[in-house]
Amino acid sequence: MDYSYFCGKRLAAVMAVCLSFPTAALAAQETDVLRVQQSNQQQIHSMKQRLLELESRLKTAETSPPILATAPAAANRSGIQIGLSGLFASGVSSVDNNALEGLQGGAHDPKQNGFTVQNVELSISSTVDAYLDAQANIIFQIDADGETVVELEEAFFITRSLPWGLQIKGGQYFTEFGRQNKKHPHTWAFVDQPVVLSRFFGGDGLRSQGLRVSWLMPTDWYSELNVGLQNPKGETVTSFLNAPGEEVGGHTLINRDARNLGDMLHTARWLNGFDVSDTVSVNLGVSGLWGPNASGTTTDTTIVGADLYLKWQPATTQRGFPFVSWHTELLTRRYEAADSGDPRGETLKDRGLFSQALWGFKPGWVAGLRWEYATANGDTAADPQRDTRKRLSPNLSWYPSEYSKLRLQYNRDWTQHLSGKTADTLWLQMEFNIGSHAAHIF
Repeated sequence: MDYSYFCGKRLAAVMAVCLSFPTAALAAQETDVLRVQQSNQQQIHSMKQRLLELESRLKTAETSPPILATAPAAANRSGIQIGLSGLFASGVSSVDNNALEGLQGGAHDPKQNGFTVQNVELSISSTVDAYLDAQANIIFQIDADGETVVELEEAFFITRSLPWGLQIKGGQYFTEFGRQNKKHPHTWAFVDQPVVLSRFFGGDGLRSQGLRVSWLMPTDWYSELNVGLQNPKGETVTSFLNAPGEEVGGHTLINRDARNLGDMLHTARWLNGFDVSDTVSVNLGVSGLWGPNASGTTTDTTIVGADLYLKWQPATTQRGFPFVSWHTELLTRRYEAADSGDPRGETLKDRGLFSQALWGFKPGWVAGLRWEYATANGDTAADPQRDTRKRLSPNLSWYPSEYSKLRLQYNRDWTQHLSGKTADTLWLQMEFNIGSHAAHIF
């Protein structure tokens, strides 16, 4: 049999059948294709919304251990994650310890020539049940006199699956203002806390007891709005009802309580994130705080801020390297000092910023550079908490693994309240993480 002849005949027959289809059938096929394309686009949009919601649920991953994803109630017995991180520093400065303490305003900053236990953090997290996750962070420190200090840094719950992109967080937690405030010390990119945050939020960062609601907006990009209420009183809410007897701008604070919801600390933050290209992503945020302060019986404080985070990372990386990131925050504070009828009454206006860049140039190695500026109105030259300050801080960090690091940092400080006006300090920092504590995220 001539197979080539046979195959040729079969092929001709098939082509004849195909060419004989009517135009209406082809139009019907095109309609079906369009329907499939529309269905696929709807599915893609739905998947984007789910991914945005997942990003919202994972947004605390930079500062906290990963929350378990298991839903059964038994997870709070068998799935508890426990971790311990230790942060230590040694340093030498051109100024003595008294002057150094005025320069290093953060409670976890190294403040003395010699050795410092900056922070030892015990972290516990778990899924509570199908509705809640929970986390607690307990802090241990050793102060300059060798005394051990223990504090409950955070203890909060987060809802797991509310509808409409909503989430509720409650308990003791860091206020979500800007990008830096909510970070734990072992996740900082530099040895010490930015000057403007120490001034506005206190050495421990702004944190208190309260409740906040977040809404993941139904947009084509990541957009989340947070609003909340927190207690305005205590040492961790420096710009509000801070400890009686302390001073702000020369005004001695009184013992003032919150009387109603209007006297609570009101918090708000709007965060937007999007990709500029396949390798560049941007986060833009604005934050606001409003609440009473303890310089009078009717005085208030308002703080507003804006933050920008930009990161470049190629499509192919090794352990997250290489990368380049840029993080900037600008803050301003309006502080009503003393009641309006008091002849000493005035409005204190403070502002400041910090801008830092990181370059992860090879796996495990990150070079950083931070610039800071803070100032205030009035005659503030003798006030370490309101004088004009500048600081330049280059550093180099080496991560032998995701669970340890060594960091060398140099600080050059320019300040009004020091007689010499400048200070030079060199810090060496070491960190370890054991247990289930989250690895470093670059």
